[in-house]
Amino acid sequence: MSEQRQQPVAVPGNRSGTRLPHHTVAGVGAGPANLSLAALGEREVPGGVRLYERRSSAAWHPGQLSEGTRLQTSWLKDLVTLVDPTNRLSFLNYLVAGGRMYSFINAQYEEIPRLEFARYLAWAAGELGTVRYGSPVERIGHIGTGAAGRFVLHGPDGPVATADHVVLGLGTRPRVPACFEGLDAGGLVLAERLHARLRGAAVLPYQPAVVVGGGQTGAESVLELIRHGFRDIRWIGRRNWFAPMDDSPSANDFFRPTYLRFFHGLPAEVRQRYVAEQQLTSDGISLSTIQQIYQLNYEMYLREGRYPVMLLPGRDVVRACERDGQLVLWCERDWGGRERHAAPLVVLATGREAADLPLAPELLALTELDEAGQPVLEADYSVRWKYAEHNRLYVQNRSRTGHGIADPNLSLLAVRAATILNSALEREVYVIRDEHVSTAWL
Repeated sequence: MSEQRQQPVAVPGNRSGTRLPHHTVAGVGAGPANLSLAALGEREVPGGVRLYERRSSAAWHPGQLSEGTRLQTSWLKDLVTLVDPTNRLSFLNYLVAGGRMYSFINAQYEEIPRLEFARYLAWAAGELGTVRYGSPVERIGHIGTGAAGRFVLHGPDGPVATADHVVLGLGTRPRVPACFEGLDAGGLVLAERLHARLRGAAVLPYQPAVVVGGGQTGAESVLELIRHGFRDIRWIGRRNWFAPMDDSPSANDFFRPTYLRFFHGLPAEVRQRYVAEQQLTSDGISLSTIQQIYQLNYEMYLREGRYPVMLLPGRDVVRACERDGQLVLWCERDWGGRERHAAPLVVLATGREAADLPLAPELLALTELDEAGQPVLEADYSVRWKYAEHNRLYVQNRSRTGHGIADPNLSLLAVRAATILNSALEREVYVIRDEHVSTAWL
Protein backbone atom coordinates (compact mmCIF):
# COMPACT_ATOMS: atom_id res chain seq x y z
CA MET A 1 0.00 0.00 0.00
CA SER A 2 1.07 3.59 -0.64
CA GLU A 3 3.11 5.26 2.08
CA GLN A 4 1.06 7.53 4.32
CA ARG A 5 3.32 9.87 6.29
CA GLN A 6 1.82 12.16 8.91
CA GLN A 7 1.15 15.63 7.59
CA PRO A 8 3.26 18.12 9.61
CA VAL A 9 1.59 21.33 8.39
CA ALA A 10 -1.95 22.63 8.43
CA VAL A 11 -3.86 22.24 5.19
CA PRO A 12 -6.51 24.87 4.45
CA GLY A 13 -9.97 23.33 4.18
CA ASN A 14 -9.14 20.24 6.23
CA ARG A 15 -12.14 20.59 8.53
CA SER A 16 -11.89 17.06 9.90
CA GLY A 17 -8.75 17.86 11.85
CA THR A 18 -7.26 14.46 10.96
CA ARG A 19 -3.81 14.21 9.48
CA LEU A 20 -3.85 13.63 5.75
CA PRO A 21 -1.92 10.84 4.02
CA HIS A 22 1.15 12.11 2.24
CA HIS A 23 2.64 10.40 -0.83
CA THR A 24 5.94 10.77 -2.59
CA VAL A 25 4.11 10.34 -5.91
CA ALA A 26 0.33 10.46 -6.33
CA GLY A 27 -1.61 9.98 -9.53
CA VAL A 28 -5.02 11.36 -10.47
CA GLY A 29 -6.82 8.86 -12.69
CA ALA A 30 -6.29 5.10 -12.91
CA GLY A 31 -6.36 4.52 -16.64
CA PRO A 32 -3.55 2.78 -18.56
CA ALA A 33 -1.16 5.76 -18.31
CA ASN A 34 -1.14 5.99 -14.53
CA LEU A 35 -1.42 2.23 -14.05
CA SER A 36 1.82 1.95 -16.02
CA LEU A 37 3.37 4.54 -13.70
CA ALA A 38 2.20 2.64 -10.61
CA ALA A 39 3.34 -0.72 -11.99
CA LEU A 40 6.84 0.53 -12.79
CA GLY A 41 7.01 2.53 -9.56
CA GLU A 42 5.82 -0.27 -7.30
CA ARG A 43 9.32 -1.17 -6.08
CA GLU A 44 11.01 2.16 -6.72
CA VAL A 45 8.77 4.83 -5.18
CA PRO A 46 8.67 4.82 -1.35
CA GLY A 47 5.30 3.32 -0.46
CA GLY A 48 4.38 2.91 -4.14
CA VAL A 49 2.28 5.24 -6.30
CA ARG A 50 -1.19 5.95 -4.92
CA LEU A 51 -3.83 6.53 -7.61
CA TYR A 52 -7.08 8.41 -7.00
CA GLU A 53 -9.86 7.36 -9.39
CA ARG A 54 -13.37 8.80 -9.67
CA ARG A 55 -14.91 5.54 -10.97
CA SER A 56 -16.18 3.13 -8.37
CA SER A 57 -14.32 0.18 -9.91
CA ALA A 58 -11.83 -0.70 -12.63
CA ALA A 59 -13.04 0.19 -16.13
CA TRP A 60 -11.49 1.10 -19.47
CA HIS A 61 -13.80 2.38 -22.22
CA PRO A 62 -16.55 0.05 -20.95
CA GLY A 63 -18.97 1.09 -23.71
CA GLN A 64 -16.54 0.05 -26.44
CA LEU A 65 -15.88 -3.56 -25.49
CA SER A 66 -18.47 -5.18 -27.72
CA GLU A 67 -17.86 -8.43 -29.59
CA GLY A 68 -15.14 -8.25 -32.20
CA THR A 69 -13.48 -4.98 -31.12
CA ARG A 70 -9.72 -5.23 -31.27
CA LEU A 71 -6.76 -3.38 -29.82
CA GLN A 72 -4.85 -1.39 -32.46
CA THR A 73 -1.57 -1.71 -30.54
CA SER A 74 0.62 -4.77 -29.99
CA TRP A 75 0.07 -6.53 -26.65
CA LEU A 76 3.85 -6.27 -26.11
CA LYS A 77 3.23 -2.57 -25.54
CA ASP A 78 1.57 -3.27 -22.19
CA LEU A 79 2.07 -1.43 -18.90
CA VAL A 80 5.68 -2.46 -18.35
CA THR A 81 7.32 -4.69 -20.97
CA LEU A 82 9.04 -2.08 -23.17
CA VAL A 83 11.26 -0.97 -20.26
CA ASP A 84 10.94 -3.79 -17.68
CA PRO A 85 10.02 -7.13 -19.29
CA THR A 86 10.61 -9.02 -16.02
CA ASN A 87 8.00 -6.96 -14.16
CA ARG A 88 5.30 -9.08 -12.49
CA LEU A 89 2.55 -6.93 -14.01
CA SER A 90 3.30 -7.77 -17.63
CA PHE A 91 0.56 -8.97 -19.98
CA LEU A 92 2.31 -12.34 -20.28
CA ASN A 93 2.26 -12.83 -16.52
CA TYR A 94 -1.43 -11.89 -16.51
CA LEU A 95 -2.08 -14.73 -18.98
CA VAL A 96 0.00 -17.23 -17.01
CA ALA A 97 -1.56 -16.22 -13.69
CA GLY A 98 -5.02 -16.72 -15.16
CA GLY A 99 -4.16 -20.08 -16.73
CA ARG A 100 -4.99 -18.90 -20.24
CA MET A 101 -1.57 -18.73 -21.89
CA TYR A 102 -2.05 -21.76 -24.17
CA SER A 103 -5.59 -20.82 -25.13
CA PHE A 104 -4.39 -17.33 -26.01
CA ILE A 105 -1.50 -18.66 -28.13
CA ASN A 106 -3.71 -21.13 -29.96
CA ALA A 107 -6.26 -18.44 -30.79
CA GLN A 108 -3.53 -16.88 -32.99
CA TYR A 109 -4.55 -13.25 -32.57
CA GLU A 110 -2.96 -10.64 -34.77
CA GLU A 111 -4.89 -8.01 -32.81
CA ILE A 112 -6.06 -8.97 -29.32
CA PRO A 113 -9.64 -8.34 -28.13
CA ARG A 114 -10.07 -5.00 -26.45
CA LEU A 115 -11.96 -6.85 -23.72
CA GLU A 116 -8.81 -8.84 -22.95
CA PHE A 117 -6.77 -5.69 -22.49
CA ALA A 118 -9.46 -4.19 -20.25
CA ARG A 119 -9.35 -7.29 -18.07
CA TYR A 120 -5.56 -7.10 -17.97
CA LEU A 121 -5.74 -3.53 -16.71
CA ALA A 122 -8.25 -4.49 -14.02
CA TRP A 123 -6.02 -7.40 -12.96
CA ALA A 124 -2.97 -5.12 -12.71
CA ALA A 125 -4.91 -2.59 -10.64
CA GLY A 126 -6.02 -5.33 -8.26
CA GLU A 127 -2.50 -6.69 -7.94
CA LEU A 128 -1.14 -3.23 -7.15
CA GLY A 129 -3.67 -2.51 -4.41
CA THR A 130 -2.85 1.21 -4.53
CA VAL A 131 -5.86 2.43 -6.51
CA ARG A 132 -8.40 4.31 -4.44
CA TYR A 133 -11.66 3.95 -6.36
CA GLY A 134 -14.62 6.26 -5.82
CA SER A 135 -12.24 9.11 -4.94
CA PRO A 136 -12.60 11.96 -7.42
CA VAL A 137 -10.00 14.71 -7.24
CA GLU A 138 -11.74 17.92 -8.19
CA ARG A 139 -8.96 20.39 -7.47
CA ILE A 140 -5.21 20.37 -6.98
CA GLY A 141 -3.63 23.14 -4.97
CA HIS A 142 -0.21 23.81 -3.50
CA ILE A 143 1.03 24.97 -0.11
CA GLY A 144 4.45 25.91 1.21
CA THR A 145 7.63 26.80 -0.64
CA GLY A 146 10.98 25.20 -1.28
CA ALA A 147 11.59 21.78 0.23
CA ALA A 148 8.55 22.24 2.51
CA GLY A 149 6.17 22.64 -0.41
CA ARG A 150 3.61 20.03 -1.38
CA PHE A 151 0.55 19.54 -3.54
CA VAL A 152 -2.88 19.18 -1.96
CA LEU A 153 -5.48 16.93 -3.57
CA HIS A 154 -9.05 18.06 -2.92
CA GLY A 155 -12.12 15.83 -3.25
CA PRO A 156 -15.78 16.92 -3.10
CA ASP A 157 -15.63 17.20 0.70
CA GLY A 158 -12.22 18.79 1.13
CA PRO A 159 -8.56 17.72 1.07
CA VAL A 160 -7.88 13.99 0.79
CA ALA A 161 -4.08 13.82 0.56
CA THR A 162 -0.86 15.70 -0.06
CA ALA A 163 2.04 14.69 -2.31
CA ASP A 164 5.54 15.74 -3.29
CA HIS A 165 4.78 15.04 -6.96
CA VAL A 166 1.48 14.57 -8.80
CA VAL A 167 0.87 12.85 -12.14
CA LEU A 168 -2.34 13.62 -14.01
CA GLY A 169 -3.64 10.79 -16.19
CA LEU A 170 -7.16 12.05 -16.79
CA GLY A 171 -7.90 10.47 -20.13
CA THR A 172 -10.36 11.94 -22.59
CA ARG A 173 -14.07 12.60 -23.10
CA PRO A 174 -16.21 12.35 -26.26
CA ARG A 175 -16.01 15.35 -28.54
CA VAL A 176 -19.44 16.66 -29.52
CA PRO A 177 -19.53 18.90 -32.63
CA ALA A 178 -21.02 22.34 -32.10
CA CYS A 179 -24.10 21.60 -34.21
CA PHE A 180 -25.11 18.82 -31.78
CA GLU A 181 -24.47 20.72 -28.54
CA GLY A 182 -27.61 21.37 -26.56
CA LEU A 183 -29.65 19.01 -28.75
CA ASP A 184 -31.75 17.04 -26.27
CA ALA A 185 -32.91 14.22 -28.51
CA GLY A 186 -33.53 10.67 -27.41
CA GLY A 187 -32.21 9.29 -30.68
CA LEU A 188 -28.80 10.94 -30.34
CA VAL A 189 -26.30 8.47 -28.85
CA LEU A 190 -22.59 8.73 -28.10
CA ALA A 191 -20.67 5.82 -29.58
CA GLU A 192 -19.47 4.69 -26.15
CA ARG A 193 -23.11 4.25 -25.07
CA LEU A 194 -24.35 2.50 -28.20
CA HIS A 195 -23.85 -1.05 -26.92
CA ALA A 196 -25.88 -0.37 -23.78
CA ARG A 197 -28.54 1.42 -25.82
CA LEU A 198 -29.02 -1.53 -28.21
CA ARG A 199 -28.94 -4.27 -25.57
CA GLY A 200 -32.38 -5.85 -25.57
CA ALA A 201 -33.86 -3.13 -27.81
CA ALA A 202 -36.33 -4.05 -30.54
CA VAL A 203 -34.99 -3.33 -34.02
CA LEU A 204 -36.91 -2.53 -37.18
CA PRO A 205 -34.26 -3.68 -39.71
CA TYR A 206 -34.94 -1.10 -42.41
CA GLN A 207 -35.37 1.80 -40.04
CA PRO A 208 -32.46 4.10 -40.92
CA ALA A 209 -29.55 4.80 -38.60
CA VAL A 210 -26.73 7.29 -39.12
CA VAL A 211 -23.16 7.06 -37.82
CA VAL A 212 -21.22 10.34 -37.79
CA GLY A 213 -17.44 9.90 -37.68
CA GLY A 214 -15.12 8.17 -40.13
CA GLY A 215 -12.53 6.73 -37.73
CA GLN A 216 -12.11 3.45 -35.83
CA THR A 217 -14.92 4.19 -33.39
CA GLY A 218 -17.27 5.03 -36.24
CA ALA A 219 -16.37 1.77 -37.98
CA GLU A 220 -16.98 -0.22 -34.80
CA SER A 221 -20.34 1.52 -34.38
CA VAL A 222 -21.30 0.45 -37.89
CA LEU A 223 -20.42 -3.17 -37.08
CA GLU A 224 -22.40 -2.97 -33.85
CA LEU A 225 -25.49 -1.80 -35.74
CA ILE A 226 -25.12 -4.60 -38.31
CA ARG A 227 -24.85 -7.19 -35.55
CA HIS A 228 -28.07 -5.89 -34.00
CA GLY A 229 -29.98 -6.26 -37.26
CA PHE A 230 -29.87 -2.78 -38.78
CA ARG A 231 -29.97 -2.88 -42.58
CA ASP A 232 -30.12 0.82 -43.51
CA ILE A 233 -26.98 2.40 -42.06
CA ARG A 234 -25.54 5.63 -43.40
CA TRP A 235 -21.94 6.21 -42.42
CA ILE A 236 -20.77 9.83 -42.69
CA GLY A 237 -17.10 10.83 -42.63
CA ARG A 238 -15.32 14.12 -43.28
CA ARG A 239 -12.33 12.69 -45.12
CA ASN A 240 -12.83 11.88 -48.80
CA TRP A 241 -12.38 8.18 -48.01
CA PHE A 242 -12.62 5.90 -44.99
CA ALA A 243 -8.93 5.75 -44.34
CA PRO A 244 -7.14 2.68 -42.96
CA MET A 245 -4.49 3.13 -40.29
CA ASP A 246 -0.92 3.09 -41.56
CA ASP A 247 0.69 0.23 -39.64
CA SER A 248 3.74 -0.09 -41.88
CA PRO A 249 7.26 -0.49 -40.47
CA SER A 250 8.20 3.06 -41.47
CA ALA A 251 5.07 4.47 -39.83
CA ASN A 252 5.87 2.59 -36.63
CA ASP A 253 9.19 4.39 -36.47
CA PHE A 254 7.20 7.34 -35.12
CA PHE A 255 6.35 5.22 -32.07
CA ARG A 256 9.80 4.70 -30.61
CA PRO A 257 11.88 6.62 -28.06
CA THR A 258 14.57 7.71 -30.53
CA TYR A 259 12.01 9.48 -32.70
CA LEU A 260 10.36 10.98 -29.62
CA ARG A 261 13.64 12.63 -28.61
CA PHE A 262 14.15 13.93 -32.15
CA PHE A 263 10.57 15.23 -32.38
CA HIS A 264 10.66 17.10 -29.09
CA GLY A 265 13.67 19.12 -30.29
CA LEU A 266 11.97 20.38 -33.45
CA PRO A 267 10.60 23.92 -33.84
CA ALA A 268 6.94 24.21 -32.86
CA GLU A 269 5.70 24.90 -36.39
CA VAL A 270 7.50 21.81 -37.73
CA ARG A 271 6.06 19.63 -34.95
CA GLN A 272 2.55 20.80 -35.80
CA ARG A 273 3.03 20.02 -39.47
CA TYR A 274 4.49 16.58 -38.77
CA VAL A 275 1.61 15.64 -36.45
CA ALA A 276 -0.90 16.58 -39.17
CA GLU A 277 0.99 14.58 -41.80
CA GLN A 278 1.27 11.53 -39.52
CA GLN A 279 -2.40 11.48 -38.49
CA LEU A 280 -3.24 8.15 -40.14
CA THR A 281 -0.50 6.31 -38.25
CA SER A 282 -2.69 6.73 -35.17
CA ASP A 283 -6.24 7.75 -36.07
CA GLY A 284 -7.09 5.56 -39.06
CA ILE A 285 -9.29 2.46 -39.15
CA SER A 286 -7.73 -0.96 -38.60
CA LEU A 287 -7.50 -2.70 -41.96
CA SER A 288 -9.25 -5.79 -40.58
CA THR A 289 -12.19 -3.65 -39.41
CA ILE A 290 -12.74 -1.91 -42.75
CA GLN A 291 -12.38 -5.26 -44.54
CA GLN A 292 -15.02 -6.76 -42.29
CA ILE A 293 -17.46 -3.96 -43.11
CA TYR A 294 -16.91 -4.32 -46.85
CA GLN A 295 -17.26 -8.11 -46.69
CA LEU A 296 -20.45 -7.98 -44.63
CA ASN A 297 -21.81 -5.34 -46.99
CA TYR A 298 -21.09 -7.55 -50.00
CA GLU A 299 -22.50 -10.72 -48.45
CA MET A 300 -25.70 -8.92 -47.41
CA TYR A 301 -26.03 -7.64 -50.97
CA LEU A 302 -25.80 -11.22 -52.26
CA ARG A 303 -28.58 -12.29 -49.90
CA GLU A 304 -30.91 -9.30 -50.01
CA GLY A 305 -30.06 -7.38 -53.16
CA ARG A 306 -29.08 -4.20 -51.28
CA TYR A 307 -26.19 -2.98 -49.19
CA PRO A 308 -26.92 -2.50 -45.49
CA VAL A 309 -24.23 0.21 -45.21
CA MET A 310 -24.03 3.26 -47.42
CA LEU A 311 -20.63 4.93 -47.04
CA LEU A 312 -20.81 8.72 -47.32
CA PRO A 313 -17.27 10.23 -47.29
CA GLY A 314 -16.38 13.85 -47.90
CA ARG A 315 -19.26 15.19 -45.84
CA ASP A 316 -19.27 17.49 -42.83
CA VAL A 317 -22.39 17.71 -40.65
CA VAL A 318 -23.04 21.43 -40.12
CA ARG A 319 -26.58 21.49 -38.75
CA ALA A 320 -28.80 19.13 -36.75
CA CYS A 321 -32.28 19.29 -35.29
CA GLU A 322 -35.11 17.04 -34.16
CA ARG A 323 -38.26 16.96 -36.24
CA ASP A 324 -41.26 14.63 -36.02
CA GLY A 325 -39.39 12.04 -33.95
CA GLN A 326 -36.41 12.00 -36.29
CA LEU A 327 -32.99 13.61 -36.15
CA VAL A 328 -32.37 15.65 -39.28
CA LEU A 329 -28.79 16.34 -40.38
CA TRP A 330 -27.51 18.70 -43.04
CA CYS A 331 -24.10 17.92 -44.55
CA GLU A 332 -21.78 20.11 -46.58
CA ARG A 333 -20.02 18.13 -49.29
CA ASP A 334 -16.38 18.61 -50.24
CA TRP A 335 -17.29 19.06 -53.89
CA GLY A 336 -20.04 21.57 -53.16
CA GLY A 337 -23.66 21.66 -52.14
CA ARG A 338 -25.56 20.23 -49.22
CA GLU A 339 -27.54 17.09 -48.58
CA ARG A 340 -30.01 16.09 -45.90
CA HIS A 341 -30.32 12.87 -43.91
CA ALA A 342 -32.96 11.88 -41.38
CA ALA A 343 -33.08 8.94 -38.99
CA PRO A 344 -34.52 8.10 -35.58
CA LEU A 345 -31.04 7.00 -34.41
CA VAL A 346 -27.81 8.98 -34.85
CA VAL A 347 -24.53 7.75 -33.37
CA LEU A 348 -21.78 10.28 -32.64
CA ALA A 349 -18.29 8.82 -33.14
CA THR A 350 -16.64 12.20 -33.61
CA GLY A 351 -13.41 11.73 -31.69
CA ARG A 352 -12.30 12.57 -28.20
CA GLU A 353 -10.81 15.57 -26.45
CA ALA A 354 -8.69 16.05 -23.35
CA ALA A 355 -10.46 16.37 -20.02
CA ASP A 356 -10.11 19.64 -18.11
CA LEU A 357 -7.14 19.89 -15.76
CA PRO A 358 -8.28 20.28 -12.12
CA LEU A 359 -5.73 22.92 -11.21
CA ALA A 360 -6.66 25.45 -8.54
CA PRO A 361 -6.61 29.08 -9.77
CA GLU A 362 -3.68 29.94 -7.52
CA LEU A 363 -1.68 27.01 -8.95
CA LEU A 364 -2.63 27.90 -12.51
CA ALA A 365 -1.46 31.47 -11.88
CA LEU A 366 2.05 30.11 -11.20
CA THR A 367 2.07 27.99 -14.35
CA GLU A 368 3.47 28.92 -17.77
CA LEU A 369 0.81 28.53 -20.47
CA ASP A 370 1.10 28.18 -24.24
CA GLU A 371 -0.87 30.11 -26.86
CA ALA A 372 -3.84 27.77 -26.42
CA GLY A 373 -3.94 28.40 -22.68
CA GLN A 374 -2.55 24.95 -21.82
CA PRO A 375 0.38 24.30 -19.44
CA VAL A 376 3.77 24.10 -21.15
CA LEU A 377 5.28 20.63 -20.74
CA GLU A 378 8.97 19.82 -20.54
CA ALA A 379 10.56 16.81 -22.25
CA ASP A 380 9.94 14.75 -19.07
CA TYR A 381 6.17 15.62 -19.18
CA SER A 382 6.47 17.96 -16.21
CA VAL A 383 4.61 21.26 -16.14
CA ARG A 384 6.71 24.40 -16.29
CA TRP A 385 5.72 26.25 -13.12
CA LYS A 386 7.24 28.32 -10.31
CA TYR A 387 8.08 25.62 -7.75
CA ALA A 388 8.91 22.76 -10.13
CA GLU A 389 12.36 22.36 -8.59
CA HIS A 390 10.89 20.66 -5.52
CA ASN A 391 7.32 19.69 -6.49
CA ARG A 392 6.72 18.42 -9.99
CA LEU A 393 3.36 18.19 -11.68
CA TYR A 394 3.26 15.80 -14.66
CA VAL A 395 0.59 15.51 -17.32
CA GLN A 396 0.06 12.43 -19.46
CA ASN A 397 -1.82 11.98 -22.75
CA ARG A 398 -2.21 15.60 -23.86
CA SER A 399 1.02 16.68 -25.57
CA ARG A 400 0.66 15.47 -29.14
CA THR A 401 2.22 18.60 -30.65
CA GLY A 402 4.93 18.58 -27.99
CA HIS A 403 5.78 14.88 -27.82
CA GLY A 404 4.53 13.45 -31.09
CA ILE A 405 1.70 11.45 -32.58
CA ALA A 406 2.25 8.57 -30.12
CA ASP A 407 1.56 10.66 -27.03
CA PRO A 408 -2.19 10.04 -26.54
CA ASN A 409 -2.23 6.32 -27.35
CA LEU A 410 -0.95 3.12 -25.77
CA SER A 411 2.23 2.62 -27.80
CA LEU A 412 4.70 4.30 -25.45
CA LEU A 413 2.89 3.81 -22.13
CA ALA A 414 5.84 2.26 -20.33
CA VAL A 415 8.40 4.61 -21.89
CA ARG A 416 6.45 7.69 -20.79
CA ALA A 417 5.91 6.30 -17.28
CA ALA A 418 9.61 5.44 -16.97
CA THR A 419 10.56 8.95 -18.09
CA ILE A 420 8.33 10.46 -15.41
CA LEU A 421 9.68 8.16 -12.69
CA ASN A 422 13.29 8.96 -13.63
CA SER A 423 12.45 12.64 -13.35
CA ALA A 424 10.47 12.48 -10.11
CA LEU A 425 13.05 10.33 -8.32
CA GLU A 426 15.94 12.29 -9.85
CA ARG A 427 17.86 9.20 -10.89
CA GLU A 428 17.86 6.77 -13.80
CA VAL A 429 15.53 4.18 -12.35
CA TYR A 430 14.92 2.75 -15.81
CA VAL A 431 17.26 2.83 -18.78
CA ILE A 432 15.21 3.51 -21.90
CA ARG A 433 17.03 1.71 -24.69
CA ASP A 434 16.30 2.22 -28.36
CA GLU A 435 19.40 1.43 -30.36
CA HIS A 436 20.19 0.09 -33.81
CA VAL A 437 17.86 2.52 -35.57
CA SER A 438 18.04 2.32 -39.36
CA THR A 439 16.22 5.60 -39.97
CA ALA A 440 18.33 8.76 -39.67
CA TRP A 441 16.17 11.77 -38.78
CA LEU A 442 19.14 14.02 -38.12
